[in-house]
Amino acid sequence: MTTGSVSLAKAMWRGFHGRCPHCGEGHVFKHFLKVTDSCDVCGEELFHHRADDLPAYLVIVVVGHLVVPAILAIETAYAPAVWLQLAVWLPVTLFASLALLQPTKGAIVGLQWQVGMHGFEESKRRRETGRLAPVLVKAKGAPRAA
Repeated sequence: MTTGSVSLAKAMWRGFHGRCPHCGEGHVFKHFLKVTDSCDVCGEELFHHRADDLPAYLVIVVVGHLVVPAILAIETAYAPAVWLQLAVWLPVTLFASLALLQPTKGAIVGLQWQVGMHGFEESKRRRETGRLAPVLVKAKGAPRAA
């Protein structure tokens, strides 16, 4: 676990891999696209993120810039039947989009955390002054409050 400052690239890289941008060890996601409230290792609060639709837009741009030229190249070179084009390119587009969506959202959360956007301002101030993030300890086996 790091105690020093984390660069923007490192925070985004950690988020891209689904790790806490602060410590690099805890998980960012509770479910496929649901960001956890806080890191399970260092306690850094992550619920402040406001990724909204940016990850989806970025994924559309990236996948579109990869798939459309490939479709055009195949169409120009081989002119396959429309049903074959659909049978190949729809699943490729779907799986590529789903594969990139969570890493992209994690990178956006890392970006917002490192820059201090939205509710991450207090966390950024703590990092700049050298104070550690509050650690939330969960007792094992203890009943959860409703």
